[in-house]
Amino acid sequence: MKITIPHLGNLYVFVKVLFDCLAVEYILPPPCTKRTLEIGTKYSPEMACLPLKINLGNFIESIELGADTIIITGAGGPCRYGYYCKMHEEMLKDLGYSNVKLIAIDPYAGLPALLKSIKTIFGTVDFINIAVSGVRAYRVMAEVDRLDKLCYYIRPRELVKGSANAVMRLLRDKIYSARNIGEVKKIVKETRAALLNIEVDTTLNPLKIGLMGEIYTIIEPFTNFNMEELLGDLGIEVDKTLTISKWIKEHLVKLHNHKEKAEYDKACEPYLKTPIGGHARESIGHSALYAKRGGDGIMQIYPLTCMPEIVASSILPALSRDYDIPLLTVVIDEITGDAGYKTRIEAFKDLLLKKREAKNNDGLLCRN
Repeated sequence: MKITIPHLGNLYVFVKVLFDCLAVEYILPPPCTKRTLEIGTKYSPEMACLPLKINLGNFIESIELGADTIIITGAGGPCRYGYYCKMHEEMLKDLGYSNVKLIAIDPYAGLPALLKSIKTIFGTVDFINIAVSGVRAYRVMAEVDRLDKLCYYIRPRELVKGSANAVMRLLRDKIYSARNIGEVKKIVKETRAALLNIEVDTTLNPLKIGLMGEIYTIIEPFTNFNMEELLGDLGIEVDKTLTISKWIKEHLVKLHNHKEKAEYDKACEPYLKTPIGGHARESIGHSALYAKRGGDGIMQIYPLTCMPEIVASSILPALSRDYDIPLLTVVIDEITGDAGYKTRIEAFKDLLLKKREAKNNDGLLCRN
């Protein structure tokens, strides 16, 4: 059995370390490319959301490399993600991959189903060994997420543009080639040292944008045209509440930060009282909290036809007015072009700069 997964940001780090620790044979999906998208789009229903299409492309590319088993997580609520496993299974059968098995790790399916899935994947229900390995893998992946956060600070301040991007691109290549957890941890440590060695201008006060929206388009760089790099290169500091480590902790393991959840629930309450699936309430609640912290702008990104984020996008303009914070909503599908996308980002940056300048001038007038 050779297992593969969907490609989603830094998820490959967790899977690689976990499966290496447990001696499970696996094939990491190649990083998402234009070919991945073209394959998935060709064989998916036209109105399916972009994550489903790219995931299908991930699976077919992994199958081409020898994978025969796919692991996908489940979901509850009205978001269509909960149907992905069955939909992908049927699409792969139609394409002649009937020998490929899909296994859902679904925390909503009940304990017996979860135990059955774990035994199928690992060949055992030795929870102590699995749990210890899972914690080790989680810690390494969380450290990689922290490297991303460090980059958010460095990119708009670095003296030589592109330095942080170059370091992070090497990180992925090195981890893919690593042979064990020791090598991965060493690579992560060396990468952090390399990032901290980049010269920055600490006197700068860059624009700050909160990145909100549907989790896949927020976390997977290919889907959002490397938004974090683009914003950083434009001199903008990114604040992103969703990470793959946070998703695993809260979605799969069900360990919520109750204080944080209470804060964004309270902030969201005036705008959306009912959970509607996906991360709609998080998008609204965290947007309000970010505005209160003095952020310069909010950007919402989501795939075309995503119901929870469509609801959030209809609410966020009211929040934008209430908190007097500019909002940019970007909807992505397989035909979205990066040229027009970048033009909108640059125009949004100009708007934020003018708003900050006007605010500073008002402050000077008040003091005089």
